[in-house]
Amino acid sequence: MRRVSVDIGGTFTDCFVVWDGQYIEAKALTTHHNLALGFNEALSKAYHVLGLELEEILAEVDSVRYATTLGTNALIEHKGPRIGMLVTAGFEATVPLSRARGYGEGLDYLGQQDLPAASRPDPLVLPQMIRGVRERLDFQGKLVMPLDEDDVRQQIRDLVDGGAQIIVVALVNSVVNPMHEQRIEEILLEEYPSHLLGAIPIILSHQVAGRKGEYVRATSAIVDGYLHSTMYHALSALEQNLRAHQYEKPMLVIHNSGGMAQLNSTDALQTIHSGPVSGIAASEHLAMQAALGNVVATDMGGTSYDIGIVVEGGIKHYDFNPVIDRWLVSVPMVHLVTLGAGGGSVASYDRMYETVKCGPESAGSDPGPACYDRGGMNPTVTDADLLLGYLDPKNYAGGSIPLNPRRAAAAIEDALCEELDCSTIEAALLIRQKVDDNMANGLFTELRARGYDPKDFTYLAYGGNGPLHCCGIAQNLGIQKILAPPFSSVFSAVGAGNMHQLHIHEQSLYMVLYDSNSRKVYDDYDRFNSIVAELKEGGTQDLIRQGVPKEQIQHQLELDMRYGNQLVQTTAVIPMHELQGPGDVMAIIDQFSKDYGKRFGEGSQAPEAGIRINTIRVAAFVRLETVQFEDIKPVPEEQRKSPPPPASSRKCYFVGHEGSFDTPVWDRKDIEPGVQIAGPAIVASEVTTYLVDPGWNFVAAKQGASWFLRA
Repeated sequence: MRRVSVDIGGTFTDCFVVWDGQYIEAKALTTHHNLALGFNEALSKAYHVLGLELEEILAEVDSVRYATTLGTNALIEHKGPRIGMLVTAGFEATVPLSRARGYGEGLDYLGQQDLPAASRPDPLVLPQMIRGVRERLDFQGKLVMPLDEDDVRQQIRDLVDGGAQIIVVALVNSVVNPMHEQRIEEILLEEYPSHLLGAIPIILSHQVAGRKGEYVRATSAIVDGYLHSTMYHALSALEQNLRAHQYEKPMLVIHNSGGMAQLNSTDALQTIHSGPVSGIAASEHLAMQAALGNVVATDMGGTSYDIGIVVEGGIKHYDFNPVIDRWLVSVPMVHLVTLGAGGGSVASYDRMYETVKCGPESAGSDPGPACYDRGGMNPTVTDADLLLGYLDPKNYAGGSIPLNPRRAAAAIEDALCEELDCSTIEAALLIRQKVDDNMANGLFTELRARGYDPKDFTYLAYGGNGPLHCCGIAQNLGIQKILAPPFSSVFSAVGAGNMHQLHIHEQSLYMVLYDSNSRKVYDDYDRFNSIVAELKEGGTQDLIRQGVPKEQIQHQLELDMRYGNQLVQTTAVIPMHELQGPGDVMAIIDQFSKDYGKRFGEGSQAPEAGIRINTIRVAAFVRLETVQFEDIKPVPEEQRKSPPPPASSRKCYFVGHEGSFDTPVWDRKDIEPGVQIAGPAIVASEVTTYLVDPGWNFVAAKQGASWFLRA
């Protein structure tokens, strides 16, 4: 297997190369003005290890995969085109009203409760750029009012005259009958043919989101349209960079659904959070191979701290109506929580509470933390880590980024020491304690909200700063086991390299499996079977179009089900894909009952309220070769070995401990599997730093994996 996978983050571009059994990891600073430059620099470090040239690698690899946060950043920064929107006449206020709850989307619980301070996010499409067209279909897709094509042409011309750079179409009930949206696309192409310089893109809502819910389907299409040009130009530039270096195969892009596809089969909305989702996919793969049980996956990079949950050896959670930035959308996405806490998080004085505040603002990669010596003036978490002795100023990031302790000290002193009336080291300890507390609180809230006890989980710490902060976070939660996985600093890039090609198609409907009033069981088998067959065919054609042989394509059927009119719905994975009789319907009901009982407690099922299906979803995928992890479990305590002499020592300070510790430092490549090191200690590598707090033991495992175990 020869493969290149890349995770382009806000601060670093991570690269993972698989070459005939060799695994090479490399990092470079993200070049936001041209992502290809950061990619080339990271990949150059890998091909120097192999003794090859860039063109030789790209000519021989089977695939190049990209995961990126570019779309996320563009949405947050509100850098997008002027959108024109066509809706069913009478529904022009649907998006501006945002169900009257739009002010709270994307805010924490306290922010949602603070009604006096409530404010809606700045709109992605201006109210005056939303136009109604005369047409109407009922909830079954039957024609009520035909499309007034003259009206459509006039509204399109008005939007273009108003400066629209992209047109989004979101008509009522188009998911059950898309004929009017499709006809509007034809009209637009008639008015502005694609060969004309003035042709503009058009986004149809039924193609972006296949479920009912007019508002969330409309916002899904808006967000997709808003990011369309940014993602198109950035990813096209990356693809052109590959072509210039002799790579002739299609470029693959990671999706937030947990799969990937070629660039020509990727919507902009599907790239949101694709980097962190890749890390969760790698965590799932590792948990299954190593039988780790319950795992909480945490990715601490330079900009953010991402949390995902994988339970029972490989089951991950999905959001079917996730909030992206401040917008509720209707696309299936692997569930994750993102906190503004990373190595580049800016520390400041919190006047209300008279203490330190960390994040969510980040120094990014340019200019970066003050210690980068590139013009950054604000103190960051990395500056604090440097002053506390954890980082080697001469060998940070393999020596590619020399650190300046004097700049770090000056930034912390200017911003915090006078306000807090403390020394520079005391301020650095407060920064360290605050950021670790923030991450521990976020992780605790996420686990407890889903009914889990943190003590039942193995803490998976990856990302460039994950192994540096994991002990402080885990100690706050009572977690006893931490695993820094193989290739921890580029673990999300490893996940991108392990992805399978996958497409998800779904359809909203109202299908009653059991009617509690008439006590009848669903018997329209042809309707169910035809819907499933159509969804399977859609996914199959997506993959065939990308060159996948039909015989390799597999399908998974999922049903979103609920009892009666309950608001909560549960997703059941159904092994049978066709209904032949009452026995098959009862098997689905039984599967739903078991899944519901596991989630809400046995005995909570309520079949007397009726049982219905709200969404039918089919995932079409093809399994590809993946990176194989070795047995990484820690050796038994009685078989552990003593470490070799340390390479050096540094004076380090730790939260909760008076004074400094003369802390030994080892090079990670000198530590064999089975070696145990008692904290306090530092184990350094070219790409990350493993900080062993007092009261913890570091235990080396195979393939570069490292365990932190409570002493």
